[in-house]
Amino acid sequence: IQKLCDRVASSTLLDDRRDAVRALKSLSKKYRLEVGIQAMEHLIHVLQTDRSDSEIIGYALDTLYNVISNDLEEEEQEENLPKQVDDLGSQFTEIFIKQQENVTLLLTLVEEFDFHVRWPGVKLLTSLLKQQGPQVQQIILVSPMGVSRLMDLLADSREVIRNDGVLLLQQLTKSNAAIQKIVAFENAFERLLDIITEEGNSDGGIVVEDCLLLLQNLLKNNNSNQNFFKEGSYIQRMKPWFEVGDDNCGWSAQKVTNLHLMLQLVRVLVSPTNPPGATSSCQKAMFHCGLLQQLCTILMATGGPADILTETINTVSEVIRGCQMNQDYFASVNAPSNPPRPAIVVLLMSMVNERQPFVLRCAVLYCFQCFLYKNQKGQGEIVSTLLPSTIDGNSVSAGQLLCGGLFSTDSLSNWCAAVALAHALQENATLKEQLLRVQLATSIGNPPVSLLQQCTNILSQGSKVQTRVGLLMLLCTWLSNCSIAVTHFLHNPANVPFLTGQIAENLGEEEQLVQGLCALLLGISIYYNDNSLENYRKEKLKQLIEKRIGRENFIEKLGFISKHELYSRAAQKPQPSFSSPDHMMFDHEFTKLVKELEGVISKAIYKSSEEDKKEEEVKKTLEQHDNIVTHYKKVIREQDQELEELKQRINTLTSQNEQLQATVTQQVSQIQQHKDQYNLLKVQLGR
Repeated sequence: IQKLCDRVASSTLLDDRRDAVRALKSLSKKYRLEVGIQAMEHLIHVLQTDRSDSEIIGYALDTLYNVISNDLEEEEQEENLPKQVDDLGSQFTEIFIKQQENVTLLLTLVEEFDFHVRWPGVKLLTSLLKQQGPQVQQIILVSPMGVSRLMDLLADSREVIRNDGVLLLQQLTKSNAAIQKIVAFENAFERLLDIITEEGNSDGGIVVEDCLLLLQNLLKNNNSNQNFFKEGSYIQRMKPWFEVGDDNCGWSAQKVTNLHLMLQLVRVLVSPTNPPGATSSCQKAMFHCGLLQQLCTILMATGGPADILTETINTVSEVIRGCQMNQDYFASVNAPSNPPRPAIVVLLMSMVNERQPFVLRCAVLYCFQCFLYKNQKGQGEIVSTLLPSTIDGNSVSAGQLLCGGLFSTDSLSNWCAAVALAHALQENATLKEQLLRVQLATSIGNPPVSLLQQCTNILSQGSKVQTRVGLLMLLCTWLSNCSIAVTHFLHNPANVPFLTGQIAENLGEEEQLVQGLCALLLGISIYYNDNSLENYRKEKLKQLIEKRIGRENFIEKLGFISKHELYSRAAQKPQPSFSSPDHMMFDHEFTKLVKELEGVISKAIYKSSEEDKKEEEVKKTLEQHDNIVTHYKKVIREQDQELEELKQRINTLTSQNEQLQATVTQQVSQIQQHKDQYNLLKVQLGR
């Protein structure tokens, strides 16, 4: 190797130098360390001085690639290679990029059209980015037109260079918003979507996968690029991706991968973590171009892979979340069954069916939550299917399925149904009151029981922790901000003793969560209590806590909820993501409720009856004040209206007056004319 390096350094004949570099290339895979240490400087010198000879440049680039890259072909990897090999690439990259002009030189070589120079140049640059991404990105960023020069690779007619160009841009755009923006504004979206179309959309090969991964890099957490993508009408070009047809010839692994990435790309644009305005405009665009409708077709189709169905449900969830127009459309989608059933009903059937895969059931719950998110109309439709006047004995409704799930023997169904029902009540006081009317026939011969009562009955029967957590979350959501529901709950004499008994006991770690939720429910019953039940007035309940539990103990138990590891996980994002069914304990929206109420309940527990009275008086005073303000607003509105009417009358009268004045002036003029004519005639006759 040393002799070959000497020949490269000292030989005056180009042929001789070329042969020496070719020989180094052949040794560079097996003797990577030696070639790297001894030859790197000479190879860089060749790149600088022998630009006119594409062959020697190609050999030099290949040799450097072999030295720097860790992507050795599997068959060429020897089992007895020393362990430090993995770190070699990173060390050699560091040496190479120490002189920034080396990277700039490489960018210039990548511009060469000659295949033997451009292709190894692309591979080497990709490898440098893999080894020392942030440093190489920075050098390219400050290099004049550095990023723009690399964009030309996507237009190369030679597929191998174009495809490796996509891989290079993947590495280049990783976690670098500045480069992502430049790449996007260099028409990357147009070019990548063209390649995906040329390759056959979801039926395409690994090139489609690489393009989708690059698109994901460009769009994920990059609001500027997402906006550019939407404004450029590129969302419309995504629709054909999901026209998968009813081919029963099976799905290749590559097609499943491609479709997965395509669905994830849709989700990137409508992610709940994006700014609300950006998400909303993308959701509307997806409806107007028919993309949502296409996704719903896949959702209701049969025979597709289970993981694609699950990801499609998650995608539809985020496309409709908080967007009234899309939620209304989703409510109208029917499954192609006989007779047709609403998609929501078909999905809920899967959610409360314990034989369905766990991830699918989570996806359906998320879909249902997204359908009801900020959708009072949808909430009303779901609750109405539970009310006595609307129950249709011939068809299965969403309400019946949720009740069935709530009281089934499967704890996961109980939890999912409870959370789903809680979402139907979220921030909707009217529906919380309406749901109090729901009566259930528990067994033949026994009188019907209210839904609220049945929930508390099951709670007191000591079922599985997951079931009790689900029911307690439902009850907390139901009673919060609804004094009438609190009164109904307290009306059952067994409820308060059950809660105090649960909170007061010293139970194992698993039961702590239930204790915390019981404390929250009791706290809600105090905080939203309107004192209409003499035996369960705020003050009496607080005295009961002091006597049976102790205030400090109560506050400590209440704190169990937010300190729980599963609570922290659920608080992070709206989508329920659990590694196993046992971890399914908290719902994202419920964590917001806990955050909102934990502090105010703690304060309420320590307030004396005098403070409560003062607060009530302040509340009443404020209400009176509000009533007075409302009254005066009404008076002012009426006066404004009266004033406006009077102004209009004045304008009308002024206009009429002006018209009359004009008529009078005209008539005076005519009379004067007649007088003049009369006088003239008199004079003439007098003669």
